[in-house]
Amino acid sequence: MGDDAGKGMEECHKNIIPACCLKARASVPEHEAICHSTVVSGWFSKSHSPSNDTRENYFNNPMWPGEAHSLKVESILYSGKSQFQEILVFESTSYGKVLVLDGIVQLAEKDEFAYQEMIAHLPLCSIPSPKNVLVVGGGDGGVLREISRHGSVEVIDICEIDEMVIDVSKKFFPELAVGFEDPRVHLHIGDAVEFLRNAPEGKYDAVIVDSSDPVGPAQELVEKPFFERIARALRPGGVLCNMAESMWLHTHLIDDMISICRETFKGSVHYAWASVPTYPSGVIGFLLCSTEGPAVDFLNPVNPIEKVEDAANNKKERRYYNSEIHAAAFALPSFLKREAKSLQHFPNPHKA
Repeated sequence: MGDDAGKGMEECHKNIIPACCLKARASVPEHEAICHSTVVSGWFSKSHSPSNDTRENYFNNPMWPGEAHSLKVESILYSGKSQFQEILVFESTSYGKVLVLDGIVQLAEKDEFAYQEMIAHLPLCSIPSPKNVLVVGGGDGGVLREISRHGSVEVIDICEIDEMVIDVSKKFFPELAVGFEDPRVHLHIGDAVEFLRNAPEGKYDAVIVDSSDPVGPAQELVEKPFFERIARALRPGGVLCNMAESMWLHTHLIDDMISICRETFKGSVHYAWASVPTYPSGVIGFLLCSTEGPAVDFLNPVNPIEKVEDAANNKKERRYYNSEIHAAAFALPSFLKREAKSLQHFPNPHKA
């Protein structure tokens, strides 16, 4: 890990302890090691704002108003601040190590595989023999780990804006960061919007956007110009898989994203979902799009993982994704179809 990350670990002990943690320390002195601005009496609660005063913003989060998910903390392993965000890693009692960026859980060891496997294999198993793949974000390395299962892939570009996320992940989440060890991976540190602006037209078979929630600077990653740049970078019949929030909390955002993508991508557009307990409401969605060209049937994988997996380089078994889960992920509940009007014209995945 770089010098900046090392200094960040030292800063953990220099931060001003918030009043809530001082109170907890007074009653249970031995818990001093788990004090942090988002930890109250040994419990981590998601917070949108990196502010030390979580009492004011914790119920007010614009992405999941009126609710919170708490994880009990064993110890704080790392606390630092990069040029872009606050980074926290803690050991939880039931979910293993947890990575938090600006107060929002990004992954936990217990269930990370569900998200990483789905966001990678839903697109890559929907097209024959993908060769060139771009990952936007994904600094923890988990998506790279899953892409490396595909022996047909020749080049994996990853554009991550925050190098400290990579350094922290390599130190505390080696089972995810192992993805960076694949010789096909080419790392680009920088802004994804700028990277895509300069990408050759039609270069990629697949683009996977593993982004943060669309708040603040990340807002432009769900807007039309960004999707237009992705469409330009994809070959005819190329595919996009974009993280697309929770159907229980963000139907308006899902509706907007699908509408934009239907205007931008002239192939097909679909919404899929998976169960990930540590994410708000316990589910996360994925937007699957293809450009005009060879037809892409997202609902029926033409490149099944069971046949293409590069077993020689991936001794660790998949724990969530398979071809049955792939097909089932596109079955949507009735309330979502009603509330997200852009979904009302989706074909029924169970009809022949």
